[in-house]
Amino acid sequence: MNQTHIHLLITHLPIFGSILGGLVLLHGIGTKSIQTQIAAYYVFVLSSIGAGIAYFTGEGAEESVEDLQGVVEATIKTHEEFALFALISLTILGVASMAGLFLTYKKSPLTRTTALIILFISIISFGLVGRTGYLGGQIRHTEITNGGSESTENSEKKD
Repeated sequence: MNQTHIHLLITHLPIFGSILGGLVLLHGIGTKSIQTQIAAYYVFVLSSIGAGIAYFTGEGAEESVEDLQGVVEATIKTHEEFALFALISLTILGVASMAGLFLTYKKSPLTRTTALIILFISIISFGLVGRTGYLGGQIRHTEITNGGSESTENSEKKD
């Protein structure tokens, strides 16, 4: 297994983890369940670690596809640049979640406020990592780009 395989396997973790963790945290806040909030924080920390792995295996993945026919370097660069914002956001989410865990275990009066802040960060993180995944998908999945559908339409008109 090389960096490309790891990159492709792990990239979905931060996407699904940030939205799933957000839903779990929202439920925990609504039901005032400390255990549910703690579970959400663990999901966020795991998602943050996954984002780091995905980011740092990205260069190896780029090297394995950059010379393939149909791969556009500008698409890779856009994905790579946006991935940095997603990584920063998910790192903040992971660190905030660890702080949330600490405050929750210490039964701090700031537990609810911290949970709401972390929920807000998770929404932003999901948007950023979701967009990053979409941009990454455009590298090899021409069926999701406008260019892919236009070229199909043009070839059908020629027939």
